[in-house]
Amino acid sequence: MSNSQPQQSSAGSDALHYRELIEVGRLIHSGQLSSVEVTQAELGRIAAVDGKLRSYAHVMADAALAQAAAADAEIAAGRKRGPLHGVPIAVKDLCWTDDAPTAAGMPIHQDFRPAEDATVVKRLKAAGAVILGKLQLTEGAYSDHHPDITPPRNPWGAEIWSGASSSGSGVATAAGLCYGSLGSDTGGSIRFPSAANGITGLKPTWGRVSRFGVFELAATLDHIGPMARSAADCGAMLGAIAGADPNDPTAVPLAVPDYLAGLDGSLKGLRIGIDRRWTSEGVDEAATTALADALAVVKTLGGEVREITFPDITAMVEDWFPLCGIETAVAHEATYPARKEAYGPSLAGLIDLGRGQSAMDYQKIVLRREDFRGRVRALFADIDLLMVPAQSFSGPTITTMGSLGENPGLIGGLLQFTCPFDMTGSPTITLPAGFTSAGAPVGIQFVGRHFDEALLVKAGDAFQRMTDWHQRHPAL
Repeated sequence: MSNSQPQQSSAGSDALHYRELIEVGRLIHSGQLSSVEVTQAELGRIAAVDGKLRSYAHVMADAALAQAAAADAEIAAGRKRGPLHGVPIAVKDLCWTDDAPTAAGMPIHQDFRPAEDATVVKRLKAAGAVILGKLQLTEGAYSDHHPDITPPRNPWGAEIWSGASSSGSGVATAAGLCYGSLGSDTGGSIRFPSAANGITGLKPTWGRVSRFGVFELAATLDHIGPMARSAADCGAMLGAIAGADPNDPTAVPLAVPDYLAGLDGSLKGLRIGIDRRWTSEGVDEAATTALADALAVVKTLGGEVREITFPDITAMVEDWFPLCGIETAVAHEATYPARKEAYGPSLAGLIDLGRGQSAMDYQKIVLRREDFRGRVRALFADIDLLMVPAQSFSGPTITTMGSLGENPGLIGGLLQFTCPFDMTGSPTITLPAGFTSAGAPVGIQFVGRHFDEALLVKAGDAFQRMTDWHQRHPAL
């Protein structure tokens, strides 16, 4: 594979490691494959490929094979737990696991062994999923990897940025090293690696998924969600992890719908909002083209495209940094500044920014955030979904991104279409929607009303029935 011209393959979809999660589950449940043989194949691929990609922080081979054998026994006995039963997946290494360390991308925590699993991990295991291991992430889930950790490499090209925090999740899912993964999103870290690696990512509404047992970056901004091959796969995973949790009172006690019901391939009657100015100013050609092509697909599927004016995001992008810094400073109070020397410069800089804010500064941010949330909520009285790019510049290189957390101008531009929806807590789905001229993946987003993830899955699934971007894979 040339670094300057990443190669793509749609034929690679036929390879077992590139099949969609739901399809692999059906093959296992029908007896055409066993969970053990699929798990062994994935572990073999990890051993063969991940030495260069570095997507895994910990591979949990023995535990995965034991889970796979148990799944096979249950399925053979007619006890099928659902679409994830027996399917190998992986989780971001900020989710607690009682059988492996959870370092959160921080050498300072490399020996931390939680006493229990995070709620999301417990629920994946309860759904019968096989946990292959823990996926690498940026330091503390902020923008840059700790200087002592080698960042995951994008399988589409070694020079292409692999995304921010959930980079290991994006790389492993794109490279066929798991059938789905968990990521987290505080400013865009499900969406950036999904777009950068050509996969689908679902950021649920804040409060839809428990955060118990997940290292915090910023408590009121953190979202935990699935990353997978397709919208339907993300829906299957979200159905397993969503819902109320007595260990996390912020997890909203709403019923969890069947996200795979009603996937009919149609957007007929749905009102899709687009702000032409906002989604074009400062947006590069590849992202503009991908969004325009996606809008054409939406119209073909019966969606009604409506011109709207989105609330000004300037204050939200500016406020995101100090707000995230304040909340991160609280999350790291036990080790920062007491062990400041163990921190990388980006995360340390964010915490210092937060610790420098006054109570007056914080309250003004809170008031502006609530005002913005109300304006966005009102917008959805006239539309069902909003369409925006995943990011304003497509396929950035590692060199271009540099030390992202130390370059406010660069990260501010990157956050244009992501952090506003962390500030509002709105759900979004990121979908592969094209490639740059150099062959790097490009993504678009649907944004929905709070707790309407089912509509996002429906829209994403309809889009993916009409396109094949999600079926193109890197030719490793």
